[in-house]
Amino acid sequence: MADFSPLPVPVPTGLDGFLLWPEFLNLDQQKQLVESVRDGIRIAPLYRPVTPAGRPFSVRMSNFGPLGWVSDREGYRYQPHHPQTGHAWPPIPDLLLDIWKATARHPRLPDACLINFYDADAKMGLHQDKDEADFSVPVVSVSLGDTAVFRYAPPEGGPSRTVKLSSGHVCVLGSKARLARHGIDRILDGSSQLLPRGGRINLTLRVAR
Repeated sequence: MADFSPLPVPVPTGLDGFLLWPEFLNLDQQKQLVESVRDGIRIAPLYRPVTPAGRPFSVRMSNFGPLGWVSDREGYRYQPHHPQTGHAWPPIPDLLLDIWKATARHPRLPDACLINFYDADAKMGLHQDKDEADFSVPVVSVSLGDTAVFRYAPPEGGPSRTVKLSSGHVCVLGSKARLARHGIDRILDGSSQLLPRGGRINLTLRVAR
């Protein structure tokens, strides 16, 4: 079990409930997670989903956990199997569960972990995480690889801000920020050497049920 105590003080983000810990994970822990992702996508390969309107995402996705988030012409939802292989998703790695316990500070454990892979040209428009059953449970996000320019705004609307999420950064959207609008403006290609071929991996832990 990874020991993250004492937990460092998160940096200010200007949005109540949005907690950010830069360099939360050391290099060995980042490499461990990358290997876990590689093991996971051997079971549940990365694929490119489409929106309900049929537009392809610019990111490729997979999942860990009993449930996985998917998107297709039938809509957004969680399901227990890979949409292409029909096989169950691989289990959530222990290190990710340790990160959840240290940062989410919630009695429930995640039952879903979305794996997003961004290449140099990928991005994600502003959206809200609204497909879960209980919005009182926070969302935890882990960044690996190239730095992303992360855009966020209050749930009720208003001006957006940006912050750079680099490899090893961990953030939480909880409380008043649980339904914050957020997305990825761009990837800073070549900003990390963690992934030999470049790109960014984002791991998002959620309680879906």
